Amino acid sequence: MPTIPEPRLEKIPVDVAVRIPDQFHNFVHTEDVLGRDKWTIELGNSNANFFNQLFNYMFTSVIILGEDDDPRDYQFDALIEPSIEGFEFSIPNQTQTEAFAVWIRYRMNVYDSVGTRASSWTVNAYGKSQKEGIGGSNALKRAAVLAMRDAAALIVMQMEKVTKIRDLADGPLTPDSAEPETAVADASDQAGDEEPASVIGIFAIGGIDDVP
Repeated sequence: MPTIPEPRLEKIPVDVAVRIPDQFHNFVHTEDVLGRDKWTIELGNSNANFFNQLFNYMFTSVIILGEDDDPRDYQFDALIEPSIEGFEFSIPNQTQTEAFAVWIRYRMNVYDSVGTRASSWTVNAYGKSQKEGIGGSNALKRAAVLAMRDAAALIVMQMEKVTKIRDLADGPLTPDSAEPETAVADASDQAGDEEPASVIGIFAIGGIDDVP
């Protein structure tokens, strides 16, 4: 279960609610690789806890909504609903290398206090880890965690600028406000064994724990 030390940054002065959909909380990816190896990656609980912790560090006030909670029963400026739109991975047998790689495509939907969607943001994250020992399950876990760390770094550095979430502290959108164009944050073009630049950037801010 990856954790995030508190980044050394000023919190965004917005009261937010976070709603985790079932698909996000219970995400499982199963894939047969090269017709021989079957891999099952259970990413849901780690993702949910990871992002709940991240948003608590980013905003002045955070409410975590349960599955049966009605947002209308709570007071907040903005509601954030993350989802997973895509998950891919590669193993050494596929790439003829000694590395496992993971790509995760997240979507961050942001709503105002009355439920109007204010922004929809795609975050493409990447993680890579060298094979260690036989089987490689630990290396695949590390690659997945590095992808989550990459997403967290991108969100910390770009969310306020891309989604304009700070503006929602002034009240809900006006009826004629158009939803901004979908934006994309992408670190998937990184190559080599180095961690993506976004992860390095977050270390400059405060750092994110490595996998135990």
